[in-house]
Amino acid sequence: MAKAAATAKKKPAAKAAAKPAGRKPAAKPAAAPAAKRAPKRRAEFSSKLFQQGLEVRRAVLGGEYVDASIANASEFMVDFQKLVTEYCWGEVWTRPGLDRKHRSMLNLAMLTALNRPNELRLHVRGAVTNGVSRDEIKEILLQACIYAGIPAGLDAFKVADGVFKEIDAK
Repeated sequence: MAKAAATAKKKPAAKAAAKPAGRKPAAKPAAAPAAKRAPKRRAEFSSKLFQQGLEVRRAVLGGEYVDASIANASEFMVDFQKLVTEYCWGEVWTRPGLDRKHRSMLNLAMLTALNRPNELRLHVRGAVTNGVSRDEIKEILLQACIYAGIPAGLDAFKVADGVFKEIDAK
């Protein structure tokens, strides 16, 4: 224990000694805002369908979240990110039959029925971005409660309420 304490005391001293006194570190160039940075590009992410899906996905869920998901995709997750971006967002979300607002409304009901709170949290924000009002979200969740069950509905209400509190705090 005494050895660990002595080692811990040495680290800050060594770190302090490494910086010359009175000299400021060189300024780093400012990074592009998270919403405008392009995600890490891989060969798997170069198709036209991927690019179309990426545009919609970023618009609905937010560039920072989507860019991080793609940039942080491990070798194991690359194919999943490609599938989701191309087919979910590039193929289905770009179809002319439903607008984004109605697609978001359907997602909220389905994610509630499936009891998927992490995805629901993300899609509540997306629904707000797509013009779904809080009253509409409440009605969707009440409808889902009846058909999917009260426990799933309760979890959905808790998730939506938490998202609204986060939005209001900003």
